[in-house]
Amino acid sequence: AGLGGVVEASSPCEKACNPRMGNLAHGRVLRTDTSCGHDAAEPFCTYTEDAQRHCQRPTCSRCSRAHAGLAHPPAAMADSPFRLPRTWWQAAQDAPRETIRLDLEATFYFTHLIMVFKSPRPAAMVLERSQDFGETWKPYKYFAANCSATFGLEDDVRQRGAICTSRYSSPFPCTGGEVIFRALSPPYAAEDPYSMEAQAQLKITNLRVQLLERQGCPCLPASPALQPPPSLHFAIYDFIVKGSCFCNGHADHCIPVAGFKPVKGAGVFHVVHGKCMCKHNTAGSHCQHCAPLYNDQPWQAADSKTGAPKECQSCKCNGHADTCHFDMDAWLASGNRSGGICDNCQHNTEGQHCQRCKLGFYRDLRKPFSAPDACKPCSCHPLGSAVLPLGPGTFCDPSTGDCPCKPGVAGPRCDHCLPGYWGFGAYGCRPCDCARSCDPHTGDCHSSSSSDVTWHNEAPPFQAVLNESEPTWGWEDEQGFSALRHSGKCECKEQVLGNPKVFCGMKYTYVIKTKILSAHDKGSHAEVNVKIKKVLKSTKLKILRGKRTLYPESWTNRGCTCPILNPGLEYLVAGHEDIRTGRLVVNMKSFVHQWKSALGRKVLEILKRDCN
Repeated sequence: AGLGGVVEASSPCEKACNPRMGNLAHGRVLRTDTSCGHDAAEPFCTYTEDAQRHCQRPTCSRCSRAHAGLAHPPAAMADSPFRLPRTWWQAAQDAPRETIRLDLEATFYFTHLIMVFKSPRPAAMVLERSQDFGETWKPYKYFAANCSATFGLEDDVRQRGAICTSRYSSPFPCTGGEVIFRALSPPYAAEDPYSMEAQAQLKITNLRVQLLERQGCPCLPASPALQPPPSLHFAIYDFIVKGSCFCNGHADHCIPVAGFKPVKGAGVFHVVHGKCMCKHNTAGSHCQHCAPLYNDQPWQAADSKTGAPKECQSCKCNGHADTCHFDMDAWLASGNRSGGICDNCQHNTEGQHCQRCKLGFYRDLRKPFSAPDACKPCSCHPLGSAVLPLGPGTFCDPSTGDCPCKPGVAGPRCDHCLPGYWGFGAYGCRPCDCARSCDPHTGDCHSSSSSDVTWHNEAPPFQAVLNESEPTWGWEDEQGFSALRHSGKCECKEQVLGNPKVFCGMKYTYVIKTKILSAHDKGSHAEVNVKIKKVLKSTKLKILRGKRTLYPESWTNRGCTCPILNPGLEYLVAGHEDIRTGRLVVNMKSFVHQWKSALGRKVLEILKRDCN
């Protein structure tokens, strides 16, 4: 009833669902030890009783496998009980015991068994199931007129939940008697048919019934001489094994298992197949695991009580992986939110979610990260680029493509000397021994009259080395050499916080505490990457703590800013916002001073007390 209710509640399988139920014996071979008339024709008689249990005239006939109208094979138990109600299987007369066995090609859910006997029901029988294709067997139920005498077991008529019952072992009626077994009858009742407890009771690969003791029809004869003889055979009209494809609540339709060909049965039009057509992003013959790219959370069976489908959730692989797997450590570390790890990241990406470019590649910000060519190979100059301290070679910044330069070298690719340096080679560039600039190839000093001409025509207005000071790079001082670190090359006037009215009069639109990370030569302009640690003031632009870019407007011909911004140090920076471009500008009007707690407190006090 639970399985059927799930189907009605959500037939499109948007919620928990189950495939259509049917007779698992349809389309499959029922095997028995014997069949009557196998070797030669056998005469037999059938005895019945009236309402007062008086014997009626016996019906006698012959059984022969050689004649279709006289044959009673096992397949007759599995034909349509509605279209062909009077067909039956009959055992050989000399068979004191019999076995009926149904072998399935996959694991199915079995809910109940209905047997309709043509002969009197057995005085003793046992129903068994296997969940490992016949390797081991376990009893479902024992049936006996006297459970304690036959099997040494309690009778569920007197003890609820006992594994033996006497309900279906009476010889009456002598024909048409039924045996009914429900797999989830007490003590195995379960509210959730997908729970592990229910699965242990319902899942089968094989079903077997052992008929252990025949009994005759004890009807009342018209005279003692007409007493019917004991029954010499077992005979069964119908063997109905109700069940369904086993899909954990994730499918409402099943197809044949590979290699399975149904056996044609008389009047049979519907066969219960065993391979689920999975929904809810699940996969497997029984929807028992998540689909290849949907392992971000643990797989779960659907919830039949609430109807919750318990769908598998997709991994976040940014379009760079075809499969992922669930990792319990990652799941627990995320606070039970995400446990998917992408497999074999493609397109030069790496990481749990293929969320970053591999070493040797950088992110092309002009394309969405899901694009196959979002990660471009680094193009660092082999002479001018520095080698990672712990790495096998030169790699660029994975977020910008900028390369780490050797001393005195500049440019995104580290392919030329900084202004004021010369001799580009394997050891970087050397400082000019001049008051101003020198020839970048020979080191010869330019005359003062021509230096300005040379500067404007041959060198870009700004060159800067990338000096990544964050832990991902971890440059040592000598490896992170930059003109920014050599204040002797810069002619900047040191700034002092004096009259508060002068500070307020500058009308700074932002005041921040920031750490300088790196400087970048963009050709047409310069950019300084910083990490904002505290926002003391902001006006129009939304300034948050974290990584940001400052845009210096004034650069000397020695490649350094005024005011000086040394990578790796923390500064208090007060400047102006460019509302049109959304940039934080640093220029000669800006107030820049190396951070000290006392300075921060003083500026904050001036902002609150004097600048309002």
